[in-house]
Amino acid sequence: MCTQCGDHSATHSADLARRSFLKLASAAVLSSGFLTRSQAEEINAPPKPQNVLSSNEALERLMEGNDRYMGGKMKPHDFISERPALGLGQNPFAGILGCADSRVGPEYVFDVGRGDIFVCRVAGNFADDHSIASFEYAVAVLGTPLILVLGHSKCGAVDAAVKAVKDGKEFSGHIPLLIDAIQPAVKAAQDQAGDLLDNSIKQNVILNVERLKTAGPILSDAVRGGKLNVAGGIYSLDTGRVTLVA
Repeated sequence: MCTQCGDHSATHSADLARRSFLKLASAAVLSSGFLTRSQAEEINAPPKPQNVLSSNEALERLMEGNDRYMGGKMKPHDFISERPALGLGQNPFAGILGCADSRVGPEYVFDVGRGDIFVCRVAGNFADDHSIASFEYAVAVLGTPLILVLGHSKCGAVDAAVKAVKDGKEFSGHIPLLIDAIQPAVKAAQDQAGDLLDNSIKQNVILNVERLKTAGPILSDAVRGGKLNVAGGIYSLDTGRVTLVA
């Protein structure tokens, strides 16, 4: 029951919880020096009210968008009329850790518009210090309730890591930095039945979901407090379908 008005409804309580979180986030950013007070107050009035969702609702919305994308029934997006509101702030309903592969654009895959998802992309979709810091901002300041680690079939970065582990292949330039980050997934998948590349892609998603869940103090605290869920999925280049990974 709401102590302020006596309303017993779950929806009312959820709305109050969301508003309280946004106020706390605003105060945190103001005190850290990121924003002025007038800018911080914009957080209390999200530019996209439809993006204030629970983590379950956020995941459901992503998957509904993927269904539309698969079926070629994507929604029209009015980028012009929403521009003024988004010029004042953002409240993305989900964060996506995706691969830099040009064939996997999260905004298309999930049929979303500007201001809907907070995206970090790197070849091999792995969480490093920079992406973790970025998602900390999304969760603590913007109130994002969901992060989805999105791998994809036939991933070249994971395939390179497989060749490095299995065949000892060496790569030039900075590519070994990617290999080093993905190798733990390949090694964990080596003894699994089935295709090593497919298993490594899946294992890479699983390991990075766990890394984000346990990244302290901000993300791990948000997970424990029920403010954040971290999920994983794999996008099929052949069908366009995102399959969730437990």
